[in-house]
Amino acid sequence: MALGLSGSVWRLARCRKLYAAMRATGLAVELLETLHVRDAFKAMPVKSDRNDAREIAQLMRLGWFRPVHCKSMAAQEMRALLTARKLVQSKLLDVQMSLRGLLRGFGLKVGATTPSRFAGRIRELVEGNATLEVIAAALLVVHETLRRKLAGFEKRVRSIARSDGRVRLLMSTPGVGVIVALTYVTAIDDPARFKSSKGVGAHFGLTPKKYQSGETDVTGRISKTGDASVRAALYEAAHFILTRPVRGSALKSWAMRLARRTGMKKAKVALARKLAVVMHRMLVDGTPFNPAAGAAA
Repeated sequence: MALGLSGSVWRLARCRKLYAAMRATGLAVELLETLHVRDAFKAMPVKSDRNDAREIAQLMRLGWFRPVHCKSMAAQEMRALLTARKLVQSKLLDVQMSLRGLLRGFGLKVGATTPSRFAGRIRELVEGNATLEVIAAALLVVHETLRRKLAGFEKRVRSIARSDGRVRLLMSTPGVGVIVALTYVTAIDDPARFKSSKGVGAHFGLTPKKYQSGETDVTGRISKTGDASVRAALYEAAHFILTRPVRGSALKSWAMRLARRTGMKKAKVALARKLAVVMHRMLVDGTPFNPAAGAAA
């Protein structure tokens, strides 16, 4: 039996629940990527529910479909937690930058400050101006609330990381912290669903696009398909490795040689893809990061 993943969040949740219930009863169920199914239906002159069912059955018989992995409930919950944390973090930054921008219009420069001293610095600058005091007081209440909520998310995320052996294993890799490891583990969910670790880089859109037809053969930029949050997390880890002191790692040496030939940006993307492959192999084998063999071909 085939189920299509819809773009609607509500339909997606229903589809996942239906998938889990049907698998629990022992039925053979596959999730199909709706974008691929839609492209296959473009040649159909008359679209109806009956024709859709017939075409899906034909796709299943011929094997012209790409199955989609349905993540476990634990992975979905962790993904929701990371998304909420990122949202609160971005709104906190928005409030801070808005306060800086408002005060700059009156010739008041906040300057460099720490998170704990930010509110005090704002109050110091607006003292004596009744209008600015009202604005700052309201925004600082929002700022403090977001700070508390972000601290709560951080505490919960780190607690989960300490209790998860897979996350602790990935954190043995240079540049990989709690957020990067949790994001990666949540996206992979089941390492066995990949036949080869090399396919993980392409799964997250870190491999170049290819167009070949006749005499035309073009290798483009990376495809940027798959989970954008994982791609961003891996790039941040690669940036950390290439810009911070990391000793005794063949992985950094390999990336620095590549940077001298192709530039730092391309080297970071290549290192992000390499990290995706290496970290998947670590999850499969259950072994920590090996600095000497991290950049093996």
